[in-house]
Amino acid sequence: MTPLTFFKALADDTRMRSLLLIQAESELCVCELMAALDEIQPKVSRHLAQLRKLGLLVDRRQGQWVFYSINPQLPSWANEILQTLAKDEAELIGGNLTNLGQMGDRPERVKHCC
Repeated sequence: MTPLTFFKALADDTRMRSLLLIQAESELCVCELMAALDEIQPKVSRHLAQLRKLGLLVDRRQGQWVFYSINPQLPSWANEILQTLAKDEAELIGGNLTNLGQMGDRPERVKHCC
């Protein structure tokens, strides 16, 4: 992971919001991000695939669902930037977190997910 690829990933609004939402929630699946971002599945999936390919995200499969989380192998500087963004720009994803919260609690979301 180079700083250039990291910042290019953050340059897209959907990718940046996805990263910050995943960081805030520890892990999310595509359907949760669709609800939070109010975006269609192909767009969300495409951006998640890019983030995974760049090494920013890792995925975990559970049955038919794929859950994404921040790659624990990220360089410390990248983690610090994400943490600073999340702290200093919390209002950036506030509406997205509200949308996510309207899905209900996590066990209910997982039952109806994807």
